[in-house]
Amino acid sequence: MFRIKKLDIFIAKQFSLLFFATFFICQFVLMMQFLWRYVDELIGKGLSLEVMAQFFWYMGLMLMPQAFPLAILLSSLITFGNLGESSELTAIKAAGISLMQAFRSLIVIVVSITCISFFFQEVIAPKAFISFRQLLLSMKQKNPEVEIPEGIFYDGIPGSNLYVQKKNLDTGVLYGIMIYRMNGSYEDAAIILADSGRIQATAEKKHLLLTLYSGEWFENMRQSGMNISANIPYRRETFSTKQIVLDFDSGLDLVEAGWIAGDARAKSMGAIIHDLDSIREFNDSVGHAFYFEARRSSLSRPSLSKQDSLKMVRQVAASTLNLDSMYTKLSGESKQQVLAIASNDAQAAMREMEYRVEYSDQLNYQDRVHQLEAINKVTLSLSCLIFFFIGAPLGAIIRKGGLGVPVIISVLVFIVFYILDNTGTKMARDENWTIWFGKLMGTVVLTPIACFFTYKANNDSVVFNIDLYKNLLIRMLGIRTKRYIVRKEVIIEDPKYLTDAEILTNVSLEVSEYMDRHHLLRWPNPIKVFFRPGDDHEIEKINGALEVAIEDLSYSKNNYVLMKLNQYPVIATHAHTRPFNKKWLNAITGLFLPTGIFFYIRMIRFRIRLYRDLRAIVRNNEKLIPRIIQLGNVEQEGRITV
Repeated sequence: MFRIKKLDIFIAKQFSLLFFATFFICQFVLMMQFLWRYVDELIGKGLSLEVMAQFFWYMGLMLMPQAFPLAILLSSLITFGNLGESSELTAIKAAGISLMQAFRSLIVIVVSITCISFFFQEVIAPKAFISFRQLLLSMKQKNPEVEIPEGIFYDGIPGSNLYVQKKNLDTGVLYGIMIYRMNGSYEDAAIILADSGRIQATAEKKHLLLTLYSGEWFENMRQSGMNISANIPYRRETFSTKQIVLDFDSGLDLVEAGWIAGDARAKSMGAIIHDLDSIREFNDSVGHAFYFEARRSSLSRPSLSKQDSLKMVRQVAASTLNLDSMYTKLSGESKQQVLAIASNDAQAAMREMEYRVEYSDQLNYQDRVHQLEAINKVTLSLSCLIFFFIGAPLGAIIRKGGLGVPVIISVLVFIVFYILDNTGTKMARDENWTIWFGKLMGTVVLTPIACFFTYKANNDSVVFNIDLYKNLLIRMLGIRTKRYIVRKEVIIEDPKYLTDAEILTNVSLEVSEYMDRHHLLRWPNPIKVFFRPGDDHEIEKINGALEVAIEDLSYSKNNYVLMKLNQYPVIATHAHTRPFNKKWLNAITGLFLPTGIFFYIRMIRFRIRLYRDLRAIVRNNEKLIPRIIQLGNVEQEGRITV
């Protein structure tokens, strides 16, 4: 039976306080990042505080499901990092409580947050998205005279497209103005050109007054029902000053939200599944209609009957009808007519095909977007659980609390997830990847990582022990370590100088014999290196005797002796023979040529270094042995005198 213990309450309290703090921090960061996308829609619009409050409120509701995983990752990492840093986690394990038992209260909390995240995406986020988009579109239509850009056409004014080459923000004067006004159709358009002008809203905020200077007005005089091929009259007017009143309501009235509700982000899971059936049924009907229409148009032409078409097809197939010879027999005028008809037919077919392709892509795009949004509601909720099993074990492993290392790790993990998720979503939305592969890529990559960290933390692994990786790197690259022997504060027993002198003398003799027998400066046989055992026990024996003498002499009070001890090199006893101790590992390394070459060159380097180290040992012994013999004799005479 599950019982709530004091430890569960203690850990849950630590986590909850950190979660609320980190949640608001993450929410603020995400909102600021999201705000940069719409900063142009807010500046210079004269929006009230109430409208701004609504904007940030809806934005916060939309971003809450994204802030949950990051807050869980950071708070869990800091919680167990603090417990490890203060040795409380060690005390918990010493009491016989496993790491998974310490997790159980937080697992309940995180599962609850996961359900809350799904509830937000299912119920609250769609409504917030509709209200946000509705408010945003209304804000875009607020004070368009401030929003008109330079160098591109602006279509924010109903019935008109306005182009401004340059504008002066200080005086409000627009330069190089071009206006297209639509009076029902493109054939009835009016084109207005002006050197400069001003635009401002009327007092009742229902119209825009456009004052133009030094320009021309071109207007098509075509009437409805007129033959398109006939000559169309037009009117041209030159003016020095002209005022135009444009219909525009600059009050902040919320636009209709009907088309916004069709967006997949504005729907719940049930609505998405329901609409997916309708979308796919409609897509199939459109595809069948395109197919049958293309089939009918390819089998029939207005100028030929079905029998004539089939007859021509059979003649071409039997090679009894040469179309090229038929074309050459035509007159020059007939050839031009045939070419014109063929060109028009080809262009019409190409335009029709382009339209159908674009329309089909748009229909398929809606299908993919709805699938992605449905999967996203599940994966974003599950990411809360995944991030917990990444953050909590990492905190138990690295044992670093505060906002230093945990923040760095959390940001890196979230960036990896964000890149994978967004890349997969974009590739799946553009139909480059399958829907499930693209949308589940981030979850599939992070789930094994979470399992790995949880397993390592539960077994007290040192996977993140920096010293372990540092020593491994030093050994791999052959970086030399130096001795650091200092005078000890308390010395219980003085060194045995005469015994150490005898040991060092024997070491010098053994080193000389070893260097005579082994030619360290010669290149070794690669076959012996990688495929035969070759431990050098002789150099291990020499190094062991040397270390015994150095360890005993390190208790000396003589500064000269201590200085000479620090000059002895640290010998690598195996690196000059073969890369690894295990025979099968050496064989694999040798068979794989790049690693084999690397370790072979590394071994040659260690052989040269061993040659130099042995010579340095002999030279150092020659200087140190007389001094320690002298110290030993003095010590022995003192004992005899006493």
